[in-house]
Amino acid sequence: MNAYDRLIARFARIATVGEASAVLGWDASVMMPSGGAAARGDQLAVLSGLIHELTTATALSDDLAEAEQTPPSDPWAAANLRLMRHRYLQSVALPAALVEARSRASSSCEAIWRRARPASDFAAVRPALEEVVRLTREAAVALGEAFGMTPYDALMDGFQRGVRATDVEPIFADYATFLATALPEAEAIQAARGPGRPLRGLFPVAAQEALCQRLSAAAGLDYHHARLDRSAHPFSGGTPTDIRITSRYSEDECFQSLMGVMHETGHALYEAGLPPRHARQPVGEAAGMAAHESQSLLIEQQVCRSAAYLSWLGPQLHGAFGGEAAIYSAANLGRLLRHVDRGFIRVEANEVTYPAHVILRFRLERAMIAGDLPVADLPDAWNDGLRALLGVTPPDDRRGCLQDIHWYDGAFGYFPSYTLGAMAAAQLMEALRRDVPEVDEAITRGDLSPLLGWVRQKVHACGNLMGFNDLMRAATGKPLDAKAFEAHLTARYLTV
Repeated sequence: MNAYDRLIARFARIATVGEASAVLGWDASVMMPSGGAAARGDQLAVLSGLIHELTTATALSDDLAEAEQTPPSDPWAAANLRLMRHRYLQSVALPAALVEARSRASSSCEAIWRRARPASDFAAVRPALEEVVRLTREAAVALGEAFGMTPYDALMDGFQRGVRATDVEPIFADYATFLATALPEAEAIQAARGPGRPLRGLFPVAAQEALCQRLSAAAGLDYHHARLDRSAHPFSGGTPTDIRITSRYSEDECFQSLMGVMHETGHALYEAGLPPRHARQPVGEAAGMAAHESQSLLIEQQVCRSAAYLSWLGPQLHGAFGGEAAIYSAANLGRLLRHVDRGFIRVEANEVTYPAHVILRFRLERAMIAGDLPVADLPDAWNDGLRALLGVTPPDDRRGCLQDIHWYDGAFGYFPSYTLGAMAAAQLMEALRRDVPEVDEAITRGDLSPLLGWVRQKVHACGNLMGFNDLMRAATGKPLDAKAFEAHLTARYLTV
């Protein structure tokens, strides 16, 4: 084998270890008894250390140098080689001891968070979070020095390559300005229309779960290669041929689980649609987490809350839960599922206010990594920030700074991807309607195949060949433009 072929084999091995880690992580959230947390933390730390060892091996470095002397002419192989070098530099910048320490600290902190969150006990998890932040800052500084970035930019780069805080700041500032006038206007229009009629009664968990699986299968998820399970926080994981999605359920209502599963289905469809010819190679991975969120929000927000989809969804809900047929009309479901309010919980937020929750987290995590915000001050800073953006204050930390798993699991720099993804989803839907005019008519029949066929070609099949803006330009004709998102919100929420 030549040097590039050896690199392909090396990175396939690294990816396979990562797949094992992903399944162990899924098991920790879904199946593992609470008493197994310490041992699982050790297992995940060892696998993280092994991945680091394989990625920083001298032989891999030598193969990179040799392969780069005569780069492949094939564009996929050339991009793969560049991504291999990027991955190597990310890994070699971090000492193995720091990688394992971060993994252990994150596993421990997450386990404490799972107990602290329902009890609204930030004090219980604060020391563990302080350790996670300390180690994450240490890693961010090392990565920033290696790539010539600020520490926070280096963390963002790990989730969405090429996107910087200075790219995000003006987008978020513009949205905050838009929100200041759009939110009260949307609330006034909504009040004039009157409230929707709520779905009343019990919604058995088993019935919800069965319906969620049917809806995700109808959207295109192949359950020969997927599972749906329950966890404290919905997520999508596993591998492209062994996809694991989860949700949480309440018998008092069904929309949270339904929309949560369809959100995770969007992630899962992206993974399943990645180019199999480049499986277990950096170029065959998703194009980053903003790209990933664009796919989940394309399904959950652009499709599942649209009038076209709700006209099909209503009879599905009626068949699953019974009751008066009129409350399942598309118009009534639209009032319920597109209700604008100023809530405390990000995952329950509507499209209009959701970006405010992300802006808050972006500001806070950036300040924590910079050392400007001590972890001890996080609850007050959270409450002050949410009040400034939305005019509401969480009554307790469970509905404040304890609500998300991300920081307690060591994920800093991820949150901007959510809103960048929402904006990208609106832009992709705009281009999809232009290229496939019949897509909305198909959605009224619950048929997402025209949509899935388009994104399979325009996004999924491209893997990690292009950066985020290049991917958007190839799919829509222009880089990310927040105007499509604001136009979507105006049409859906600000039109009388």
